[in-house]
Amino acid sequence: MNGNFHWWQTGIIYQIYPRSFQDSNGDGIGDLPGIRQRLKYVQSLNVGAVWLSPIYPSPMHDFGYDVADYTDIHPMFGTLADFDALLADVHARGMKLILDLVPNHTSNEHPWFRESRSSRANPKRDWYIWRDPAPDGGPPNNWTSFFGGPAWTLDEQTGQYYLHQFVTQQPELNYRNPAVLEAMLGEMRFWLERGVDGFRVDVIWLMIKDAELRDEPVDPNWDGVNPHFRLQHIYTQDQPEVHDVIRRMRALLDEYDDRMMVGEIYLHNEQLMTYYGADFDEVHLPFNFQLILAPWEAQTVRRLVDQYEADLPAGGWPNWVLGNHDQHRVATRVGAAQARVAQMLLLTLRGTPTCYYGDELGMENVPIPPEFVQDPPAVNQPEIAHIVGRDPERTPMQWDASPNAGFAAPGVQPWLPLALDYAQRNVAVESGDPRSMLSFFRALTALRQSSAALTVGDYAAVDTGVENLFAYTRTHGDERLLVVLNFAGSTHRIDLSALGKEGEIVLSTGMESTGKLRLRALYVVGNEGIVLRL
Repeated sequence: MNGNFHWWQTGIIYQIYPRSFQDSNGDGIGDLPGIRQRLKYVQSLNVGAVWLSPIYPSPMHDFGYDVADYTDIHPMFGTLADFDALLADVHARGMKLILDLVPNHTSNEHPWFRESRSSRANPKRDWYIWRDPAPDGGPPNNWTSFFGGPAWTLDEQTGQYYLHQFVTQQPELNYRNPAVLEAMLGEMRFWLERGVDGFRVDVIWLMIKDAELRDEPVDPNWDGVNPHFRLQHIYTQDQPEVHDVIRRMRALLDEYDDRMMVGEIYLHNEQLMTYYGADFDEVHLPFNFQLILAPWEAQTVRRLVDQYEADLPAGGWPNWVLGNHDQHRVATRVGAAQARVAQMLLLTLRGTPTCYYGDELGMENVPIPPEFVQDPPAVNQPEIAHIVGRDPERTPMQWDASPNAGFAAPGVQPWLPLALDYAQRNVAVESGDPRSMLSFFRALTALRQSSAALTVGDYAAVDTGVENLFAYTRTHGDERLLVVLNFAGSTHRIDLSALGKEGEIVLSTGMESTGKLRLRALYVVGNEGIVLRL
């Protein structure tokens, strides 16, 4: 069925946040041996690849996105031997492993930065972005950090400022210096030689900054909430030269057999599409976050899907994502009643879906008491912590009804609080309920992976005449499926007889319906999604 398609086109990607998946050693933090223990479960979700958030040595000022060594494992997560064993087990189960790569910045404890900081004359000084203070002694320009405050920190010893768009302990590398890219390619090669199947590249669109470090203009449409977005970030992101860097990274991947790269890119379609490369020589998948960011309305979602499909370059492969470690959980954003509809959308659209651990259970944001808040943007900006804080979507996986939900041994303090409903919403309970969210998710992923129409087929929107409905067909050869999604609580009767006389229910969000339905008078109840075989 895969034909000429690659694993990263036909498979489902499952993101694991390692700190929160399974603690194996009693420190309240998830680790690599814990993930190994749970691979049978991951495989049961019918996913094709596992993506791990960072596991490198790090002082954890940004929970691993401040990397102190790109070619080792943080002792908190295990050892290189543990990693090799995990990789072997993932491969033995017929899945692939994708590592998070964080090339835009390092930790301030990375040896490269220690050297760079040691003196203005150090050979690695230009590996990072250093500038003299402004005439008043302040930062060189008006750039701001995503996590609050200026994007510059003064180094008292050398009298210059260094750039960081996240926490102060994350100095940014200077990719205008060719030696930096050569060094990063070497770090990538280390993992490729070990057998890693690909990389999800963190903030790939930020890797080159304006050569003149010009001030960024004020955004006249700023909503007054998050101060970082008071400016239009035209000089810190999406610079033309970044594509040269990405092409070099892709060329390295292409030296190996069937490896892939997905880039984290928060841009509009027109800019996003350029990251495929004019000759498809950049990222295989520029992450498409539109379902996360758009209002949850049927016609809004239809318009963005249709526009994205229209904007894709000929031969470009689409991708979709509903949740990740930086965004509030989908069940919280769209509401519990719509969580199944959202998963049906994600897993029946054309292109590669990426799923976030726990969403298959319907896990929701967990309120974090102030004394447990750990995420830097929330700590630094308590007045908007409820907006920028990412702890609520990073809480421990809910395995069973035992103390600590099976994530950690009884008596251990997990690194973040557990959801109050974990005794009812967990893998053990939901696996035993044929109509649970988990059972629905498994049925949906099994359907997707058994259907050429869903994995590689064509997409076409269908007009229903109803504001709250989004319908489309997926077609491959003789297989033709109709997906109808109701984004509201009201029931609708629609006439889709133009598609045929009747359709056979393959799967519904309620999981109670089977048989055939007349398309001339098709009833779609509130908060329901249906897949019909035409």
